[in-house]
Amino acid sequence: MRCGRPVRLRAAGGTVTAVPGDVTDPAHRAALRQAADAAGRLDLLVNNAGTLGASPLPALADYPLDELRAAFDVNVFAPLALTQLLLPLLRGSGAVLNITSDAAVEAYAGWGGYGAAKAALEQASNVLAAEEPTLRVWWADPGDLRTDMHQLAFPGEDISDRPEPESVVPALVRLVSQRLPSGRYRAAHLMPATP
Repeated sequence: MRCGRPVRLRAAGGTVTAVPGDVTDPAHRAALRQAADAAGRLDLLVNNAGTLGASPLPALADYPLDELRAAFDVNVFAPLALTQLLLPLLRGSGAVLNITSDAAVEAYAGWGGYGAAKAALEQASNVLAAEEPTLRVWWADPGDLRTDMHQLAFPGEDISDRPEPESVVPALVRLVSQRLPSGRYRAAHLMPATP
């Protein structure tokens, strides 16, 4: 979270507790659960941790399987494990927002490992929504953004033409604040119309 956001969240009556760590670590997930328990409630779980996997992006025929396992660990298993752990606090009126990618639904050469992991996260989200009808479950594609991970996908290339991650915040805020139905969303479709 960038500087300033915790202050605004607190000013709006929200609670911010920073718990740095690695979401693939069971001890870190337990610490996150303890923080949620201490807060007394949990309204929203955002699974945004992710890894590109092997870089530069290899063809699936050459994809190192250890790198593929690591991509699935971060992009699928860790979010699912954290969701399972926090589900008792979310049931009823809570929501889960899983950040995904167009690589989950489009075939891009070199993006097979990352795309397969994000596709698995999307299907897990879809099934969770079917199994937990009182829970809002969203899987959202933010689009191509100017991130370190995206730069790893294009080493040595200038990606400064891509928008900053903050540019999609209004779309995600709309998704959460309007409590749209469970499902897959693209940030570009949720953005306010520009005159």
